[in-house]
Amino acid sequence: MSQFTPVLTDPGDVSYDDGSTPVAQRGVVDRVYGFLRRIPASFLWIIVIIWSLPTIGLLVNSFRTRDAQRASGWWEAIGELDDLTLGNYRTVMDASGTVSLGDSLLNSFAIAIPATVIPIAMAAFAAYAFAWIDFRGRKGLFIITVSLLAIPLQVALIPLLQLYVGGAHLTLPFIDKTITLIPDLDLAGQTTAVWLTHAGFALPFAIFLLHNYISGLPKDLFEAARIDGADHFTVFWRLVLPLSIPVLAAFAIFQFLWTWNDYLIANTMVGSNPDAVPTTIRIANLAGDFGRNEYLLPSAAFIQAIVPVCVFFALQRYFVRGLLAGSVKG
Repeated sequence: MSQFTPVLTDPGDVSYDDGSTPVAQRGVVDRVYGFLRRIPASFLWIIVIIWSLPTIGLLVNSFRTRDAQRASGWWEAIGELDDLTLGNYRTVMDASGTVSLGDSLLNSFAIAIPATVIPIAMAAFAAYAFAWIDFRGRKGLFIITVSLLAIPLQVALIPLLQLYVGGAHLTLPFIDKTITLIPDLDLAGQTTAVWLTHAGFALPFAIFLLHNYISGLPKDLFEAARIDGADHFTVFWRLVLPLSIPVLAAFAIFQFLWTWNDYLIANTMVGSNPDAVPTTIRIANLAGDFGRNEYLLPSAAFIQAIVPVCVFFALQRYFVRGLLAGSVKG
């Protein structure tokens, strides 16, 4: 006899007072969920290995010459170990060559670092204010900020580029006078335009994410700090910031990966300026006319990918904790 008393909730449906439902009465979603839970971990590792095969093949080909890549598949490189070479990596990193990635790596850092640090710094202050400072219009301003997430990035690129080049001006029709709201910044073809755009579009999501985490911190901590005479800046710097390291690191991972691997914004803002292009644009143009340099793409791709991989593994201990930020209150 079951230890739970059946409770009739609806004709044809039987549930128990612990909230469970007989297997025969479960819906499709519950059955699929149960099936997924029963999948052994070994099967999942097999899937991971299968998905990793293209990456492994790309890595092997990055050490093979052009003739070897064209003559046979990467899996045949086991018998060609003596022919593996670092020549492809030397070619793409040669500062005197036409396909050098050296300068473009510096440009990628000049874009990714400010575009990651600036949103975090600004969003942390804003999130604390929205969560724990009671000021007029706080809720409405927060709703407007979160609503900015709905603005498509693609439709704003050209207006932003025009803003960076020509500024913003307002003409008053009645007095025939033009007021300059934003001066001409002359940022066309500069990395500054790229990281400014990334930082601006990252702020709404950063504020939303950090607000959910900071607002879930125990209220007793803030009351105790105020009793001790701490002002808002002291509370933020000495209390909130150290406790928010997991969510800050998680956002830093996402933002750095996004800006480092971005092509659309960089190509729009930088254009054809060869001195400001990041690695994504350089690699896209690496194959050359008629694909003559396609054999260099694997090595260039791994040079470009090594930095975000290092960033991820350096901060991965905060990754899961940051993903769960704000999901549990109290």
